[in-house]
Amino acid sequence: MSKSSEPQEFVRVLARADVLALAFGAMIGWGWIVLTGSAILDGGSVGAILAFVVGGIAVLLVGLTYAELAAAMPRVGGEHVYSYRALGHAASFLCTWSIVLGYVSVASFEAVALPTVFEYLFPGYAVGHLWTVAGWDVQASWVAVGVIGSIVMMIVNYFGISTAALLQKVVTGLILLVGVMFVTGSLFTGDAANMQPLFSSGESGAIGGIVAVLVLVPFLFVGFDVIPQAAEEINLSYRDIGKVLVLSVLMAVAWYVLIVLGTSLILDGEALGASTLSVPAAMEAVFGGAWAGNLMVLAGIAGIITSWNAFYIGGSRAIYALAHSGMLPAFLGKLHPKYKTPTNAIILIGVLSTLAPFFGRPALVWLVDAGGLGIVIAYLVVAVSFLILRRREPDMPRPYRVSCGIAVGVLAVLMSLGMLFAYLPGSPSALVPVEWLIFGMWMVGGLVLYAWARRRYGREMGDRLIRASYERD
Repeated sequence: MSKSSEPQEFVRVLARADVLALAFGAMIGWGWIVLTGSAILDGGSVGAILAFVVGGIAVLLVGLTYAELAAAMPRVGGEHVYSYRALGHAASFLCTWSIVLGYVSVASFEAVALPTVFEYLFPGYAVGHLWTVAGWDVQASWVAVGVIGSIVMMIVNYFGISTAALLQKVVTGLILLVGVMFVTGSLFTGDAANMQPLFSSGESGAIGGIVAVLVLVPFLFVGFDVIPQAAEEINLSYRDIGKVLVLSVLMAVAWYVLIVLGTSLILDGEALGASTLSVPAAMEAVFGGAWAGNLMVLAGIAGIITSWNAFYIGGSRAIYALAHSGMLPAFLGKLHPKYKTPTNAIILIGVLSTLAPFFGRPALVWLVDAGGLGIVIAYLVVAVSFLILRRREPDMPRPYRVSCGIAVGVLAVLMSLGMLFAYLPGSPSALVPVEWLIFGMWMVGGLVLYAWARRRYGREMGDRLIRASYERD
């Protein structure tokens, strides 16, 4: 194998703080700003908290399987390598292509979220009617903000992981600072009476309300899996990679629970229904000034940047891994000779996310749900791979070994299946037709590319490259 074909051309520059900021920043993103109010209204205050705790436990179980596998096989592409070793070529493609859908959907979501948050800071800035999507008028200036933001994030990632990591640390620090202010203030000034109803009293009942919030969890918590995607750029011991991954999940669970608690203590149901962005409205009420709400919006913009940045990193590395192993066209598996980034894969994500603002604000919900399904499929395949490798290769070196591994793996599979069923017909939170269309088009398009790549490159090249990626020291 020629040196040029080796994925080891990536540069190991990410320290512990970089990795933690990358994963935690990816998981908190912008969703907590825009979706907290609807989560409380759907599930009730305690119901929403319970949903995030249960969903967080499910994600943590999956995260533990990732942690062990990432430490054992710290190679670019993450689940691409794990699922290949356990399940083979086709399953590896299905798993990785599904998680890429999740990454692209988050990147696209942020391209829609950015112009949405600008409306809070600059009311009435959206002008120049273009068309109407699902009853929502798409304005030219609104689209322009999303497009410009997407292009800027693409450029940041094009010029190297170090630049992206520095940006990630700075903006994650801002989010944490504002979050501590909000939670502390709400605990001192909030009123428990505002938390009524504790559970949903709608037609679907308490359980249905909790499930409606649970369906958001895979989308909101996706991000810890960016760590294994960038494993060949992390300058840590293999054991520490697993430990940092688990810590990032625990931090994200605590974050969402505290944000829901703080918001529900400050805003009652009527105020939640009337607010466009519930968390900034709660922050403004805590400190009694518009400046506080605007500060929270800035933290939300910082969350957009951290999530956007992380999923450019994760998505581009996953696409690179697929292409490098002959499962996608080869031009997507090229590294920039100077910046050591998969630039063609980054540009592809940039093009796809830049299109999202043209579909307007309705795309927010569509992307959350369609991308969430892809994420859950990948989680399920990784959990199954974890169990298979525990049984088939018990002596495989595992620098980070999960205690009670079989039990954790079984629970991770069951939790993933539970989350998967939440998207299917018959569930209160089943995907709607347009979301199935997005998911179906993505999967069919991927299978077409996969079939073309197999005819073009053959299966042997991909098998040889993937084996080499986890067999070399």
